[in-house]
Amino acid sequence: MTFDDLINLNDYRAEASQKLSKAAYDYYASGAHDEVTLRRNREAFEELDLYYKVLVDVSQRDLSTEILGQRLSMPLVVAPTAFHGLSDPLGEVSTARAAAKAETVMTLSTLSNMLIEEVASEATSGLWFQLYFYKDREATEALVQRAEEAGARALVLTVDAPFLGCREADVRNRFQLPDHLKLVNLLGKSDHTALPDEAHDSGLASYFASLIENALTWKDLRWLKSITKLPLFVKGVVRADDALRAEEHGLDGIVVSNHGGRQLDTSVPTITALPAIAKALDGRLPILLDGGVRRGTDVVKALALGACAVLIGRPVLWGLAARGQDGVSGVLELFRREIDLAMALCGTPSVKEIGPDLLAES
Repeated sequence: MTFDDLINLNDYRAEASQKLSKAAYDYYASGAHDEVTLRRNREAFEELDLYYKVLVDVSQRDLSTEILGQRLSMPLVVAPTAFHGLSDPLGEVSTARAAAKAETVMTLSTLSNMLIEEVASEATSGLWFQLYFYKDREATEALVQRAEEAGARALVLTVDAPFLGCREADVRNRFQLPDHLKLVNLLGKSDHTALPDEAHDSGLASYFASLIENALTWKDLRWLKSITKLPLFVKGVVRADDALRAEEHGLDGIVVSNHGGRQLDTSVPTITALPAIAKALDGRLPILLDGGVRRGTDVVKALALGACAVLIGRPVLWGLAARGQDGVSGVLELFRREIDLAMALCGTPSVKEIGPDLLAES
């Protein structure tokens, strides 16, 4: 199959499924328990109708936007996803190169297979670092400092995983990392040999879960803010009152996310949660959204409801597994074309002109 045959994201996913092992594919694709939220993330987008405008000059379109002073060529960011080494020998480095080529930001997962420093050197359009808050504050601080020294431009703290969700596909497959893949950034150390043996075998999930602070509260975020100069996003918010608490505690941005349906099953779809959060914050903080974004029209809908950009996770993994760096580039450019077309057909030639009227009859 040539790139000309990869017409949409489903084509990339189909090719990825042929190249990945069953365990790796299921790890990327699966959700928690009955996967209700995984499905509803997607269905909720499909249930939204676009009320497009006509007789608007759309001969020129501008997809660019800015988040906390960082320019993006389109309102799309690479989401943090684990274990890119399952898909490509260069793992997150390949993803970073593709994101840089697309002139957008990559968010590097704590559970990456490549060193923060290596990825940051390739992420020339900007790198954000996704962080878990550990019980060991020294380990948390070491990881933050390492990300900051590597050149990360923001931290994205995941807050919806005090315990890991039950992904039954992984349980059935007894998922584990292949021996050649390591968690080189897990504790802020670049030497993976410093990790205990159980971090390298089928006990990985339980070992990682044992590290995570499950007594984390809002007051702990003040400490996190105090140890870094980087902007701090909180990822995993689905309630307006939590968004307001984030603002009260000095957070710099919100990611509306339910962890791609991988944590609490039957939790609210993110696009459904977005309007109340956007109304509560009223433009005072940047809001991003992930979960179920598969088409350019989804991006337009998220922006219409108050997001300034979206993050995509699984689509990037399908591109990486299918064609490596070129596959990620292909997926990002596919989204760019679809966003551009959706904006043109909606009568909104710039991102700034996308508003809630596109989703309500007037």
